Amino acid sequence: MKKFSILFLAFIALLSFSACTQDDDIVFVAQPDPEGIQFSNSFQNTYVLPSGNPDNLAERFVWNEVDFDAPTTITYELQGSADEAFGDFMVIGSTDNNNLGVSIGQMRDLAEDAGLDNDPETEAPNTGSVYFKVRAFAGDGEGNALEEFSETIGLNVELPEAEEEGEEELPKIYMVGNFQAAGGYGSDWTPADGAPLAATTEDETKYEGFVFINNDSPEFKFTPTNENFDGDYGDSGAEAGDFSESLLQDGEVNAGTPDGTGGYYFVEVDLENLTYNLTKVEFGVIGNATPTGWDSDTDMTYDPETMTWSLNLSLTAQEAPDNGFKFRANDAWDIEYGDNDADGTLEFQGANIGVPEEGDYTITMDLSNPRQYTYSFTLN
Repeated sequence: MKKFSILFLAFIALLSFSACTQDDDIVFVAQPDPEGIQFSNSFQNTYVLPSGNPDNLAERFVWNEVDFDAPTTITYELQGSADEAFGDFMVIGSTDNNNLGVSIGQMRDLAEDAGLDNDPETEAPNTGSVYFKVRAFAGDGEGNALEEFSETIGLNVELPEAEEEGEEELPKIYMVGNFQAAGGYGSDWTPADGAPLAATTEDETKYEGFVFINNDSPEFKFTPTNENFDGDYGDSGAEAGDFSESLLQDGEVNAGTPDGTGGYYFVEVDLENLTYNLTKVEFGVIGNATPTGWDSDTDMTYDPETMTWSLNLSLTAQEAPDNGFKFRANDAWDIEYGDNDADGTLEFQGANIGVPEEGDYTITMDLSNPRQYTYSFTLN
């Protein structure tokens, strides 16, 4: 009997050892993110796509990061299609970040694939929809790679008629310097990545634009084109980084900011009088649609990745033009914008922006395209 008990206990121990050995042999299987991919930026009602500036940003798509619950590299691929079913699509680009920009030219290509045409003599429509979605995938994305797709977003687009397109493209000069990489423009001292400043007509010599100079010791020049430094303008001072408000083309030094520091600036250049000025600005919204009324601003936050100002805010229903809200800089009325036509385009000292219904809104202002400033506010 004693021998039987010993054998029985040995058998139980053997089973326990086998079970422990099997438990250690774990196979890890990655799983899709249950939250999925969701777009977090707000979209315009209609994207007007002139042919004259194809490299300008049309929209920057922003989405949440995906967690596949696996130790692997995740790549995001932004896809565009003229077909909502995505029978055929083009890859806009790929990134390991959670945002990617689409140029006017890329969006025009999709619009033309959808059969849109801006020739008034044809019967083809010049308005329609194009579609986008994001694919996230693990590793190199080949074979049986783990992947996930966002919802499909349809955007309304318009190709302006050929005779109207001259109104869309504005003459530009470019601000090029040591701020470009840190400011989100591209490579430092590269004219092709310069921050644009625009005039109103070809005969106008006064240029303006908003530029994020994310550098503790800014230096820059102004170039007539974004191809090279031929004919560039600098400061008339003695040392690099001087700010004299006076421009030179020969014997110049790199220009600087008024206080020698970085920030978000409203930049003005007059090539006839050879002068320039920079005003450091912070933006907010004000109006009787906002919680503090017309008494004070509610500050916005600048995002260098999307090159936009934004905030979430509770608004009351207000009817323009007598009521609503506006955008202004530095808690003052020197630089302020409204919307005269309620079309999402901002005008300097424009009309109040009405609010159709009370609620919590995401308000976004885009000043990256000089003299063609836009905004949106979306009910959350």
